[in-house]
Amino acid sequence: MNRATASTHLPTPDERPESDVVIYDGDCRICTRQVGRLVWWDCQKRLSYLSLHAPAVVERYPDLSHDRLMQEMFIVDHRGRRHGGAEAVRYLTLRLRRLWWLAPLLYFPGSLPVWRFLYRQIARNRYRWGKTVHCDGGTCHLHGR
Repeated sequence: MNRATASTHLPTPDERPESDVVIYDGDCRICTRQVGRLVWWDCQKRLSYLSLHAPAVVERYPDLSHDRLMQEMFIVDHRGRRHGGAEAVRYLTLRLRRLWWLAPLLYFPGSLPVWRFLYRQIARNRYRWGKTVHCDGGTCHLHGR
């Protein structure tokens, strides 16, 4: 388990079969830190988590390519619908009670292109911005180009 989530257990889809599945980059420090925080935001226990690098992702979601998952976080909701990137964040604001206060901002008419742009910028630079003095496994160098 990652240092960012070492103290927080991340439930898997097997542990919560009726949950929405958050597919995130488990090699990214920024991503793992944010997912660790999602556990607190998810007070109703509606989410489970998979690192995009886990073999279970390919088995469960063959339609989501590794390249696409490296570009944006995905949520596969309990009905099987896919929500990626900024849309995934927006979805969470309606799904998680503790995030409802953010929904008016993220659903403000005409704002989605701005949120998509901001999300892409963060996702594109996450390895560069998330690295520290030591980068586990060299992933910062590999993806930070």
